[in-house]
Amino acid sequence: MITRITSISNPRINLARKLFDHKHRNQEGLFLAEGLKAVGQAFDSAASIQSLIFAPTQLQSRYGYELLDKAKALGLDILEVPDYVLESLARKDKPQGILAVIKQNWSFLDDLEVVQGLWIGLDSIQNPGNLGTILRTCDAVGASGLILIGESTDPYDPAAVKASMGSIFTVPHYKLTQSAFIKWLNSAHSDLGVYGSSDKAKQDYALIDYPKDLLLLMGSERQGLSQALQGLCTKMLAIPMQGSCDSLNLAVATALIAYQIYNNMRSKRV
Repeated sequence: MITRITSISNPRINLARKLFDHKHRNQEGLFLAEGLKAVGQAFDSAASIQSLIFAPTQLQSRYGYELLDKAKALGLDILEVPDYVLESLARKDKPQGILAVIKQNWSFLDDLEVVQGLWIGLDSIQNPGNLGTILRTCDAVGASGLILIGESTDPYDPAAVKASMGSIFTVPHYKLTQSAFIKWLNSAHSDLGVYGSSDKAKQDYALIDYPKDLLLLMGSERQGLSQALQGLCTKMLAIPMQGSCDSLNLAVATALIAYQIYNNMRSKRV
């Protein structure tokens, strides 16, 4: 069913707008996905879409109307709004005429019986754009999951959702306090290979034969990997650099090591 709304102050529009705030996202357990790519991936991943918001004058593509048809077939709540209402919600320069309010989908480590493949853990990551980009990298290398440790930023922040390019729906993601993470790792998965990254490490990340089941720990943008988490690592990895800078962007560094692990594992399957 389609409901037409013309007021920026409509309660349902206000609720969607509040989802740009972390506190309200936590309270409601919802988030906003914006644009054809993100909304389409939400459908493809069977995400729990609560409502679809669209502006007919901006929704110009056939694909956009295919998404509307899917929403109608599923009996979803559809809100038709004028341009100015949609633009009061959109954060993209070109919002492509469509947004979705979607239920957050956290996974829980205690539900796992077996931990296999490549996992990536992020220690107190602060930049949502970096987080979204790392989710996209996790998807690309087939990572089994992403663990957010400590005071990490929100993967459902609009900047993270946008940077993930739909991977927020495809990569299982978890969050734990540092103490809960250490307890989980020590009690249930002490046989898992745990490698960390540090600019003070001596081992070149490109010269390692990686195990098939591995947790890669990456530190925050400012502080790096905490001493407590470094203490869990069987190896500490470094990325060699020749220039004057002393570090790489966290998302870039994570992608370099993750792809090295991916290629190493892939070569063993050939």
